[in-house]
Amino acid sequence: MDVYQAIADSNRRKLLDLLLSQERSVQELARHFEFTIGAVSQHLKILLASGLVARRKEGRFRYYRARPETLKEVHEWTEQYSQFWESRLDRLGDYLDKTP
Repeated sequence: MDVYQAIADSNRRKLLDLLLSQERSVQELARHFEFTIGAVSQHLKILLASGLVARRKEGRFRYYRARPETLKEVHEWTEQYSQFWESRLDRLGDYLDKTP
């Protein structure tokens, strides 16, 4: 699974947000959603395949943690657009400062 496809879904982004603070089990994660543990597991499967999360097994439980380094590619790609918009907004600000 492609990283961009994985983060395109708002539920998967929320899962990543939850996992950035600490490692969590599927059951813990499911408490933050209004859908089934099975649905949470499916989203985690996609995040796992994209390399955005890692999993470890302890007994019958599986624990997930974020792998934010995988988002470096996304950050680098979006950075060019950030610079573009900053430049545009700076020019707009200059124009507005000159306008009475």
